[in-house]
Amino acid sequence: MPNYKIAPSILAADYANFEQELKRIEASGSEYVHIDIMDGHFVPNISFGSDVVAAMRPHSKLVFDCHLMISNPEAHIESFARAGVDILTIHVESTDHIHGALQKIKETGMKAAVVVNPGTPISAITHVLDLVDQVLIMTVNPGFGGQKFIATMTEKIVDLVTIRDSKGLQFDIEVDGGIDNQTISLAAQAGANIFVAGSYVFKGDVTERVASLRAALNG
Repeated sequence: MPNYKIAPSILAADYANFEQELKRIEASGSEYVHIDIMDGHFVPNISFGSDVVAAMRPHSKLVFDCHLMISNPEAHIESFARAGVDILTIHVESTDHIHGALQKIKETGMKAAVVVNPGTPISAITHVLDLVDQVLIMTVNPGFGGQKFIATMTEKIVDLVTIRDSKGLQFDIEVDGGIDNQTISLAAQAGANIFVAGSYVFKGDVTERVASLRAALNG
């Protein structure tokens, strides 16, 4: 049985009540909380920075799975390490020095992850896969919540599994974008094992919605 994990995206939660929202995520049995950091440059929206993540950290024992949708991520790695992030994910499209940036993440003690946008081929990250603990496949274009799952991204997941197996690597495969109790099965069948869900989880009872995602995975 794959080691499935659910990662509710706090970007879809109530910004005025992060402490309460973290407790709701924990109560749902989710393993991770997904934290999207957006700079208004790499993506159109702005969310928040490492200081807000640091303020969240004392209120939760969840794995902080932090996704940097920012330009020049190298400049911010240490601040997110100090904030208590467990897994730091950076875009291959956001830096000319992806190998060095991933090495820098590992040096801080955080787990390192790399992400590719829908239009970016897997070939863009094949030479850094031996460095990463996790690969995030975007199943929507980044920057906005509530978008529709791009079904053709499952082909990327299948290709990534093939590469991972051929190289004898161990990284997790995460998907983010349009995940609900229907699309989660498509992503899992392709080979993903970590699932980011934002709008679907927070537009209902969080515990019930997470349970429905697990039911879809086990069905």
